[in-house]
Amino acid sequence: MKFSKQEVIQAVGDGLLSFPITDFDQNGKFDEKSYRERLTWFISHDISAVFVAGGTGEFFNLTLEEYRQIVRVAVEVVDGKLPVIASAGLSVEAGKAFANAASEAGADGILLMPPYLTECPQDGLVEYARQICDATDINVIYYNRGNGILNADSVQALADACPNLIGLKDGKGDIQALNKIIKTVGDRLVYVGGVPTAEIFAEAYLSIGVNTYSSAVFNFVPDMAVTFYKALRQGDKDTVKKITTDFFIPFIDLRDQKAGYAVSLIKEGADIIGRPAGSVRAPLTMPTQEQRQQLERLVGVARSF
Repeated sequence: MKFSKQEVIQAVGDGLLSFPITDFDQNGKFDEKSYRERLTWFISHDISAVFVAGGTGEFFNLTLEEYRQIVRVAVEVVDGKLPVIASAGLSVEAGKAFANAASEAGADGILLMPPYLTECPQDGLVEYARQICDATDINVIYYNRGNGILNADSVQALADACPNLIGLKDGKGDIQALNKIIKTVGDRLVYVGGVPTAEIFAEAYLSIGVNTYSSAVFNFVPDMAVTFYKALRQGDKDTVKKITTDFFIPFIDLRDQKAGYAVSLIKEGADIIGRPAGSVRAPLTMPTQEQRQQLERLVGVARSF
């Protein structure tokens, strides 16, 4: 780790967060050279932290050895300019292994993903997260999503039990539930918006004190993503409305045409702008040619901002 706990909290809690896609070559193997170039390009923009091997980075499709390499490369390229957060999860033991690999590679924290597949009781989720938190000394942000949704009391219990738990990332978009968590737990944690295409929730997030979110579209329209975030924070409602209407709503309509497109369209967009990262791995699939053409038009719209 190159940043203090407080520095990571500050970076994650206030500023645009980037979640780079993971580069694969024509044979579907991790492409280190391309990934290094992507990260160098990423950190040339106005962002506050880099989340590698996250949902957009296909964490769920990576082996532990690939993950080690990805985090190591990210720490080397970012070189202390910004905090680097990696992912962990799946099961308690897998989560511990990923967390330890992230720590050994020099990451500043982990984003703890939900458990794999099974439905989970609240006390079981708290125990799942607690055991992984206890197995590492780096910062942990819990991702409240999928089958791993913690309620306010459970978030409070986890925060009380784990000093290295610094944040909660919302992946559900239930503003009522999130507001209850924030009002219950308060500033003990930092809160991050994290639904797919989080910009569509950005105004609602901001209204309850969530100042930042993860931007997947940053992977292919970074200038517009930064413009949108700055307009949001400056109260420029006209710019926020125009970008939302002209870009994000059509993008969401396109994204919702097929499950998994929250990731697949991002890789397609990267290819469109000349920064290809290969195809997604199964069970995800890439967009059709017609959908690519629709996305190309949206890239043109984004460039106008």
